[in-house]
Amino acid sequence: MDLECCWNRDVITQADCPKVVEGEEELLVSKWQRNLEKCCECPTFLNDLKQLRDDGNPLAPVLTGFLAEFRRQKSQIQSLVSFLDSKTLEIRFLHELGSVLQSSVDLDEVLSVALTAITAGKGFGMNRAFLLLCDRQEGKLKGYLGLGPRNFEEASQVWEEIAQNDMDLQTLAQNFRLNKLSSEREKFHDVLEQLTVPLSNKEHILVKALDGKRPLLVEGAFQHPDVPPELANLLGVDAFMLMPLISRNRRVGMIIADNCITQRAITEEDMHSMETFSFTVAFAIERASLYDKLQVELERVTEAGKKLKEQQELIVRMENMALVGRITSSIAHSVRNPLMIIGGFARSMLKNSPASDSKRTFIESIVAETRQLEGVLDEILNYSDSLYPTRDFWDVNQLIETALHDTADVLTSNGYATVYSPGTDLPQVYIDFKLLSNCLKTVLHNDISGIGTDLSISISSRRADDGVILNIEDRSRHLSQAELDHLLVPFSETRELGAGLGLALCKTMMERQGIPFVAQADLQDGIRYTITLPTRKEEQT
Repeated sequence: MDLECCWNRDVITQADCPKVVEGEEELLVSKWQRNLEKCCECPTFLNDLKQLRDDGNPLAPVLTGFLAEFRRQKSQIQSLVSFLDSKTLEIRFLHELGSVLQSSVDLDEVLSVALTAITAGKGFGMNRAFLLLCDRQEGKLKGYLGLGPRNFEEASQVWEEIAQNDMDLQTLAQNFRLNKLSSEREKFHDVLEQLTVPLSNKEHILVKALDGKRPLLVEGAFQHPDVPPELANLLGVDAFMLMPLISRNRRVGMIIADNCITQRAITEEDMHSMETFSFTVAFAIERASLYDKLQVELERVTEAGKKLKEQQELIVRMENMALVGRITSSIAHSVRNPLMIIGGFARSMLKNSPASDSKRTFIESIVAETRQLEGVLDEILNYSDSLYPTRDFWDVNQLIETALHDTADVLTSNGYATVYSPGTDLPQVYIDFKLLSNCLKTVLHNDISGIGTDLSISISSRRADDGVILNIEDRSRHLSQAELDHLLVPFSETRELGAGLGLALCKTMMERQGIPFVAQADLQDGIRYTITLPTRKEEQT
């Protein structure tokens, strides 16, 4: 019998077998290997087998049976290889996913990785996914984030972009977090708002699936008795998967996934893979959420510690100032009585002393120095009183006019001209009237000791966003900023007793009330004082 196939030859040439292609030359000298890989599917071999059956060869049925069994086992082996390959890819994917999730404590990063893994072709390949998180304070399951296309055109664009960039899962997740997280959240804003279910609603399918702690495949959603019509219409698909996120028996949230574009059926294999994945995601989300809460608590405790430290420092300063106040008040009262007696006698002697008396000059000097010391004592006593100011709402224009009226005689007698430009429609300011009035008088009196030809003081008030601003410009004093800063230090050494003390005490008293007191000096233009008065109690510190 003439056989057409080369299956029974030990050695063949390239022309003898069309099944042997370039790169498979070893099959030309290996009969057994060639029979296994090529002959079983070769049409010429099948014709030879048919001829054997037609000729009644007893080996024909045996060979036919062997061939059928070989094909069956080969198909099974190929299926097992394909299954092992898919499982190997899945294990590698889950390992990569687990590594990313276990190393991250940022909630947005965890969610980005999780949803990207569900929807990416290199992951589970679902078209769309929604994440719902449990809000234990409100007792609700709330929509938090969505990912996926809303129509076929958008899906084609996304798939084309992924194919062109060929990014791995971690890169895809990072790209989503940096470039698309906000836009995806906004895109599904309407859906996420409606994916809110009270956890107490035990009959709702989402809560049922969450309490069941097992994945649930919903098919025929529009006619399903357990699926509310509003949920089916909201998702717009007839089949979707519910994947509860459970960490240590704690309900973390829920993932809803579907194939709204491709309409590919969700298989049991998809369910098992997603269930394995959900444990890692639930743990990562819970850990990231706890980390966020810990950070918030840490910031709150840090801020509380900072405020406590500031309060402790303030208490120490207040105690120190109170001690200084008691000492200065005691000294002032001890000195004041003999000083009043000396001043009284000196003024009486001056009044009764004729102009020709040679001692009159000495008496006048005693009276002048006594008056200066009395002024210093008044400032010291005012400083003591300022330690416990009493504040209320006052008209700032009225306050300024009162201070100008009280100092008018002294200002005029020393050749000073004052100009006041009151602001209109000013709100009332929250201040200690007596304290601020004393400060204004001190500023005006202190300026009198300056030198220069332009003896003028201009005062103005105006409204600002943060309160009422009071400006005082004195063109008679010509100091450098360094000299002025030195004068603003309480009890700093100066050439003349009391010079600068009033300004320093004013600054201290204002700042004790949380009122900024800024003094700027210019050798040409003089000194400009800026006081910002609060209009609300909250502005006080």
